[in-house]
Amino acid sequence: MPDPRRVGIINIGTLVTGDLDRPVLDDADSLFIEAGRIAAVGGPLCEDDVDQLIDAAGATVGPGLIDSHCHVVIGDFTPRQNVVGFLSSYVHGGITQVISPGEIHAPGRPHDADGVVALAVFAQRSWTNYRPNGMKVNGGAVVLEPTLRPSHFRYLADQGVRLAKFGFGLYEDPADGLPQVEAAQEVGIKVMCHSGGASIPGSKPITARHLMLLKPDVCGHINGGPSSLDDDGVAEIVTDTDLVLQIVQAGNLRSAIRIVDLVLQVGAEQRVIIGSDTPTGTGVMPLGVIKTMAELSSLTEADPAVVWAWASGVVADVYDLEAGKVEVGRPADLIIADAPWGSYGGDALGALARGDIPGISCVLVDGRIRALRSRNTPAAARLAVVTPEVGELPGSSHV
Repeated sequence: MPDPRRVGIINIGTLVTGDLDRPVLDDADSLFIEAGRIAAVGGPLCEDDVDQLIDAAGATVGPGLIDSHCHVVIGDFTPRQNVVGFLSSYVHGGITQVISPGEIHAPGRPHDADGVVALAVFAQRSWTNYRPNGMKVNGGAVVLEPTLRPSHFRYLADQGVRLAKFGFGLYEDPADGLPQVEAAQEVGIKVMCHSGGASIPGSKPITARHLMLLKPDVCGHINGGPSSLDDDGVAEIVTDTDLVLQIVQAGNLRSAIRIVDLVLQVGAEQRVIIGSDTPTGTGVMPLGVIKTMAELSSLTEADPAVVWAWASGVVADVYDLEAGKVEVGRPADLIIADAPWGSYGGDALGALARGDIPGISCVLVDGRIRALRSRNTPAAARLAVVTPEVGELPGSSHV
């Protein structure tokens, strides 16, 4: 639930917006939050104006990260790695919201139409009601199967299912999935498509030719999941289509760098989103998104504030989410971060530019503090100070 208290954040050194049109606000050093939403950006604030005051101590404030490819199943548990509580831990990596590519790791996942539909509706309902450590989980993406008909998609849309994943159904040839992709899109369900080599048993390689034919809304892990597409095919997708390009941590770093270089050349920054594509065989990675941000900020010419937007505001634009940008009226899903203690980056953006993972000292979801002194990032050089003091939060660092 949103925090009903009035919350102020002062002494902001750099305010990152998540908005590509203006990635950084140079003239705002404070935020006012009311009923869990951003009520004002900039302007004077004092302790008497609010119920809770957070002094950023000159550190960077920006939107919480949105993991656009997170393999949730049911509850805060992943059977792939047999880990409980991984989503709560991801909040300590600055991730305040995730998007499921379908609960494909559910043991015994059904392939018949009734089972597929039931799983999607159940997961959508479950994640609507359950928020581990405050995290918002967009779950219940229907996994496309050849058994699904247009009537199934109309029913799913009526039930609130608005996401779909292609690439794990029982198709002889991925090209055979075109009727299901089009039927899902016809009722407003957004389709993410696997791309690259096979990732787990039951999936098939999906080539650039398949992607050009299927025309999904989002090219899932366009840099490989984990095996990358051919270079010429990737170049064609970047330059000759308007498909959303998802770059993930559990992909191919060489391909990711090349994709970003192409994106910057053609001015397609508004089409890039970041995800972790975990937990998978790569493991549970609470810092999967911010690590990708550091890699892209340091190994390409992309501005770190733009890369931050690829992990927040651009994801919000693609998936029609409320949070993701620092803007009046939006949910106050925020992180306070700085260069890690001992880094030569100077601040969070400078750390990213050097390839260092910033230290996170505060995470808010809907205006409520969910983590202080992240247990997963290095210690921040400048730590947020909260007045009145809050007790030790579950899972917080004891540094």
